[in-house]
Amino acid sequence: MLKNRFFRILLIGAGLLLVLLLLGPLLVPVSPLEDTRPERELADPDSLFIEVNGIDVHYKQMGSGEPVYLLLHGFLANTSTWREVMAPLAEQGTVIAFDRPAFGLTERPMRDDWDNGNPYTRQAAVELTRGFMDALGVSQAILVGNSAGGTLAAEFALAYPERVQALVLVDAAIYTSGGAPPFVQPLLRTPQLRRVGPLLLRNLERWGQRFGDLAWHDPSKFTAEAWDGYRKPLQANNWDVALWEFTATSQWSDVAQRVAELAPPVLVMTGDDDRIVPTAESERLAGEIPGAMLVVVPNCGHVPHEECPDFFLAALADFVAQLPAGVD
Repeated sequence: MLKNRFFRILLIGAGLLLVLLLLGPLLVPVSPLEDTRPERELADPDSLFIEVNGIDVHYKQMGSGEPVYLLLHGFLANTSTWREVMAPLAEQGTVIAFDRPAFGLTERPMRDDWDNGNPYTRQAAVELTRGFMDALGVSQAILVGNSAGGTLAAEFALAYPERVQALVLVDAAIYTSGGAPPFVQPLLRTPQLRRVGPLLLRNLERWGQRFGDLAWHDPSKFTAEAWDGYRKPLQANNWDVALWEFTATSQWSDVAQRVAELAPPVLVMTGDDDRIVPTAESERLAGEIPGAMLVVVPNCGHVPHEECPDFFLAALADFVAQLPAGVD
């Protein structure tokens, strides 16, 4: 009798806990973001916008002629990450940087507006890159990708090798792709986490110093100007929801198993003190890509183009000087 009562109480408790786990997140009050604005209202004087695949894409462009450098930012970054190197690169040709959906000042479509499918998937990023090049009339480019932007650059080169004159993979997240493991993905897409996930991301405002400590070899070089560039998109409407949608659709990439298939010339560049994508991973990457050139930047972290721009530019110029001519 006592034993039956115990198990009955245990079952009731387990049932109540399950109900709490299922319904609790749906009952959490979600206050709207304050002091946010449409992306175009946050534009810089040199900002440009173009519609690609139904999305208002923010980009910056400098210089003219060939070669064309297409700069691909990493996770939580945006066009501002290239501020130190765009003008010098523009002396050599055309340089273009754009923001992917969920980042920077590119439009953040909400679920009800997904006319062309989920814009936050890996495949959508590849197709947006192709559409962006088409919209600007760029037939072929040197793709320069940092961190997760390096993953995108490699995925694009595998899908459209004829559009890539060369690849520059800067501390690329190839073996540490950042995607959610398959068993976690369904959980991220539940109504419960879709509701509370954006709330968790709102703590990014407090993340600045930690990011500088991790991404820079010398955190004192992580200036207020640099942090302002990372923070600015947090003033855009629905930035938290869009970033959660991106996170919820993230998947492991198979590019690590296919790097030997990369056809264009490849430069792998890494800081010697990368604490986000370990330097050893970039060294491994260069060893697994036939003919790849490896450059290790001394006294530098995860973002050589920000922390060590002179070395970055010199290494890139040396690599480009050895390339065959691009397409007409």
